[in-house]
This record gives sequence, structure tokens and C-alpha cells, in this order.
Amino acid sequence: MDRRILMSSGLALAGSQLVPGLVRAQDQQAHPMPPPGEGPNYQPAPTYSEAELVHDVSDFFGVTAEAAGAVIERIFKDNGRPTGYIAGTETSGAFALGLRYGKGLLYMKERQPVTVFWQGPSIGWDFGGNAGRTFTLCYNLQYPDMIYRRFPGVEGSAYFIAGLGVNYQRAEDITLAPIRAGVGLRLGAAIGYLAYSRTRHITPF
Repeated sequence: MDRRILMSSGLALAGSQLVPGLVRAQDQQAHPMPPPGEGPNYQPAPTYSEAELVHDVSDFFGVTAEAAGAVIERIFKDNGRPTGYIAGTETSGAFALGLRYGKGLLYMKERQPVTVFWQGPSIGWDFGGNAGRTFTLCYNLQYPDMIYRRFPGVEGSAYFIAGLGVNYQRAEDITLAPIRAGVGLRLGAAIGYLAYSRTRHITPF
């Protein structure tokens, strides 16, 4: 008699532990965990204000705050507040077919700077070469690794403001706005693409 009571108690205890486990498994199937970056605790990357970037662009290019403010105001009007920016240098040249190579640091708030290389072909309307600084605003870039891809130029997006040239590049929902200064900006590079990578690539294709 005692043995039957003991066995019944043991089965009841095992059942009490098994049923909640089955319920949890069924609940997980009915309500699977959301993928990373899409859960209820997901927070988009913090953005930079216009005032922050006017100061940074002015210092980076050595131009007046008025000149930096004019180009930043235009970019903000088109795209809003960026989630990051790349500050670096590049060299480019063209003889009908253009080539461009660059290196810089990607800055995002609450993250360590990441080294980025870029290279790509373009169709330019000038002949020759130039080297200079590039300050690229990044939009909808939620994680640094999202930068490593090809970004085609947006046709008709090139313009000059206060001695600074800008053209837009876009891949999926990420937009880049490179700002360049100096003679020979070669905004014809908007007709082409730039591939951003973790290491330097000799071949631009």
C-alpha cells in the first residue's frame, strides 16, 4: 500500500514538472523569440545633432562654421539626423574610368571607432587625380558591421555648397553622404559605387 502511494506521488510530481515544460515549449512555438535587433527591448542607434556635426566638419576641413553649417543644414534637410559618420582621407584619379581609394574611422555613439576602407570605380568627366579629406554622414546605420557592403551613387544627387561637395550613396535603407573639399572633387564618382571593407583591397571591383 505504501509502495503504491509512493509511486503515485512520484508520478504526480513528475507530471507537475513535465506539464509546465510542455506548456512553455508550446508557448515558445506559438510566440517565438524575435530576432536580434527587433525585440521589445531594441533601441535604435543614437543620432548626432546638427550642432555637433557643424563643429566636427568645421574642425575636420578647417573651414568656417558658416560654411560647414550651410552644407550640414542641406544634408539634414534631405535626410535628418545621422547615426554615425566616417572621417578619413582618400585618393582618386580618372582617365575616362575613375578609381577611388580611402581609409577612415567610423564613429557611432556608445561604440568604439572602427577602421573602414573603401574603394570603387566610377565614370568621371575629368582627367587627372587628387587626394583629400572625406567626411561621410551615415544614415540608418544601426551597427558598425552594416557599413561593409557596396554603395552605388544616387544619380543627380551631387552638389556644391560653400566650397564643399556632396553626393549621396545608397544601399537598401542605408544612405551615405560623403562631403569633400578642395579642387578636383570629382563628383562624377556619383556614377559608380564604393565598396566599404574591413581591409584594404587593391582591386576596386
